[in-house]
Amino acid sequence: MNARQKRLFEEARKKNPNLKMPENTQPVSDWSEEDLALIKQGVGDKTSRAASPEAASEGEAGEQAGEQSGSVVTYFEAKGFGFVRPDDGGRDIFFHISRLTEGEATDLRPGTRVLYELGMDRTGKMAARSLRIAPEPQA
Repeated sequence: MNARQKRLFEEARKKNPNLKMPENTQPVSDWSEEDLALIKQGVGDKTSRAASPEAASEGEAGEQAGEQSGSVVTYFEAKGFGFVRPDDGGRDIFFHISRLTEGEATDLRPGTRVLYELGMDRTGKMAARSLRIAPEPQA
């Protein structure tokens, strides 16, 4: 346990004196294919979002393989981050301005169409790893 975990445990123990210290367990070495698929998809995200590369490469014309489309829900310019709502449903995806590869930060307003690839942020949570403003549809 790290120092933060120990502090949280001690605080919880004050509320419940019968609480026992968790024992160290060995890491799981025999992951099933389903476990690995959930990890690749993002821990805790059990939406119907495609987990296979074949399904992820399907999409609108002009998208690169693995790219998904969505629209900006919120963007906090002062803080440099925001959230994208995927077109295929599921949880909103976090993005940081440093991951904007094409387009201007001033274009990131609610409703703006974007293309992105899923990845993980530095804490291991699902985030957009590559973000670009979607081209305008041609008539």
